[in-house]
Amino acid sequence: MRSLRKTVLACCVLSTALYGIAQSSADPHVTAIRAGKLFEPKSGKMLENQTVLIRGEVIQAVGSNIEIPADAKIIDLSKETVLPGFIDVHTHLTFDAGSGGLQGLTTSVPRQALIGAKNARITLLAGFTTVRNVGAEQFSDVALRDAINDGDVIGPRMQVSGPMLSITGGHGDNNLLPFEYHATGDGVADGPDQIRHKVRENIKYGADVIKFAASGGTMSKGDNPLLESYSPEEMQVLVSEAHRQGRKVATHAHSALSIKDAVRAGVDSVEHGIFLDDEGISLMKERGTYLVPTSFPLFWYTDNMESMHLPKYTEDKIKMILPAAKISMAKAFKSGVKVALGTDAGVYPHGLNAGEYWSMVKLGLTPVKALQAGSINAADLMGWGDRIGTIEPGKFADIVAVNGNPLDDISVLQHVSFVMKGGVVYKTGDQ
Repeated sequence: MRSLRKTVLACCVLSTALYGIAQSSADPHVTAIRAGKLFEPKSGKMLENQTVLIRGEVIQAVGSNIEIPADAKIIDLSKETVLPGFIDVHTHLTFDAGSGGLQGLTTSVPRQALIGAKNARITLLAGFTTVRNVGAEQFSDVALRDAINDGDVIGPRMQVSGPMLSITGGHGDNNLLPFEYHATGDGVADGPDQIRHKVRENIKYGADVIKFAASGGTMSKGDNPLLESYSPEEMQVLVSEAHRQGRKVATHAHSALSIKDAVRAGVDSVEHGIFLDDEGISLMKERGTYLVPTSFPLFWYTDNMESMHLPKYTEDKIKMILPAAKISMAKAFKSGVKVALGTDAGVYPHGLNAGEYWSMVKLGLTPVKALQAGSINAADLMGWGDRIGTIEPGKFADIVAVNGNPLDDISVLQHVSFVMKGGVVYKTGDQ
């Protein structure tokens, strides 16, 4: 194990060098970014000819008349649009698209951790400087988060959930092997006592957020996305215990009933919300619950499902949910439900995360609302509004740039030309 860790560390150090990271975020260097356009999420306005002054990893000043110190490194983005680093609150970095089903049984947890290191780099270079990873086996996402924080690998800031809580036979269980293997998912817990214990166990081993499956899912075998999994009473115990321990709760919820019972139980976000109905929308607005729509896969799978070679049970579920989800998302967006950007990357290829901006706009959000979903809203949901989500003094210098104006063409966000995280430049131009 020790030799494996040394090998992984050596590979990651080499990867970091290849991407030209010349400075440590701990260095007290001063950088000035000249921005031709700068998106300000709180007002929703595009500001002209701004200067962003950065000291170390933190933004020191922003404005049109900022005095630049003589020793400052100047980055000229005067022909580009500068935005806060993108935030994705629903990723699966330790999974690759198509790695589920029986194929997933052949992938060890150490291998998943290495897959996570690869995908963390891809995600950061796509402009996502912060993610929330919601579901990973045996706390491999905790290890990835800690490796990024320690500087062993490069990747976004992370909040992680560890294993998703699930009923026996539910979306988070291992339903692929026959009885004689007695296979059980890491997060399986039934009844109030087991659920309370599992929440505490996840927190013990490093979870920042608790995720549970309130309904069946799409990629899992034997469960039904039209039905509720946990009972209302079980959900209430789960949410109450997580909140008591200072953790927010995200729920995978497809069915209309599971969404409404989860919202009544006090979840902080509903992930997917495939069959969200009018009553559920009203409840979410009343309680201030965030919707994490994961809408880009609805379009990606329309064009790519055949090439994925998915099992028939998954294909059948996808065909069922695609039209319903698009209708539900459009209705929710029109109603004014709070939205935080989440992509479900890992269900489709990592690095395409910014397609979520495009799909949300296609389903009815304005470009400004979509940009806010991936900045101030996502930061608020994560409880990190004091450190990320805007370009303003005191926040981390997490900054991206694109050619073109996303308020005119949201698809330009899928091609970032510049990525900075914590004052360190990870991507410029065509890297």
